[in-house]
Amino acid sequence: MRPIAVALAGLAVLAASACTAPTPPRTAAVAPPPSGPATLPAPTGEHPVGTTVLHLKDTSRPDPWNLDAEARELKVTLWYPAEERGGRRAPYMSAEESELVLKGLRSANVPPDTLSRTRTNAVADAEPAGRELPLVLLSPGFTKPVSTLTSLAEDLASRGYVVAGIDHPYESYATTLADGTVAECLACDSDTDPGFGTGVAQVRAADASFVLDRLPSAWDGSAVLDRSRIAMAGQSIGGASALAAMARDSRIRAGINLDGSTYARIPKSGFSRPFLFVGAPEHVPGGRDPSWERDWKLLTGWKRWIVVTGADHQSFTDGPLLQGSLGITPAYGALPARRSAELTRTYVAAFLDRHLKAQERPVLDEPSPRYPEVRFCPSACGDS
Repeated sequence: MRPIAVALAGLAVLAASACTAPTPPRTAAVAPPPSGPATLPAPTGEHPVGTTVLHLKDTSRPDPWNLDAEARELKVTLWYPAEERGGRRAPYMSAEESELVLKGLRSANVPPDTLSRTRTNAVADAEPAGRELPLVLLSPGFTKPVSTLTSLAEDLASRGYVVAGIDHPYESYATTLADGTVAECLACDSDTDPGFGTGVAQVRAADASFVLDRLPSAWDGSAVLDRSRIAMAGQSIGGASALAAMARDSRIRAGINLDGSTYARIPKSGFSRPFLFVGAPEHVPGGRDPSWERDWKLLTGWKRWIVVTGADHQSFTDGPLLQGSLGITPAYGALPARRSAELTRTYVAAFLDRHLKAQERPVLDEPSPRYPEVRFCPSACGDS
């Protein structure tokens, strides 16, 4: 288990996860002043986007981190195609959540509400639109709220998906619960324990199954869902949890791991459901994380292993998009923020289109001149 890497200005906005190989800090010699609130890029699909928040309580199990909690409570943020474009834009996170996240990242040089002023594109509590829409579960990296995957979630919703982003309380610097209290990261004290990554992935797999159980009755808009078409994606330990959840729950038809070491063991007989790895250059064969090579040999169905030149651990999150608001300058050679968002959106959506909508997406089959940063492993993926 690698210790969590919380580099001050090298955080690429959000600290490197406890559950992947740490990336050397990318810092500027002198940090520039913050640029003001960040604005997430507009979604690329044809649908307006709505969002709403649910609080779900699983009384069948205690919380694994908070010994005083008799039930596991989850915060679930939904993004979905909406009826209309107009309305109040949803907040990125609350001011209190922003303060705690920045405190956890040891970022003291910006106002504590900075992240809460990030401009999103989704309309709060908008009326859902569509019918028989596929569902994508989304799980963030360790210490991070699911709001750090908002750019990806908004884009998928605009393309005709319902996205259920799961906040896993006490594994993040800040999760607002149903009663308004904000749960902090109790699990952070245990992240170097043996077996920690495996334990987190199993907890999150149970969280994912519970969300699938409860979502149809808990969300007023659930009539738009096609519950036969479900996938799960995640970043860092969230990506590891996607594979763990698939191993546990046959309802999840396909999965995506964005730059996360994997911990759930695949049976030696193999695993045949579609899976996509997307990562930074540390994930090339023979690189710092051997788990992808181990799992690749056991994936017997449709599979792809993609490495993105110039990416780091946070490139597949909103982290690079928020750097300017935190006064962080990317290192020379780093993948530009808008480009990293474009690549993440493109390849995640292509995979989901192929496996949940049965649409051909050639970008998944061979290198594209439009995306020269992308290399296909293991055959055409040497060290960078």
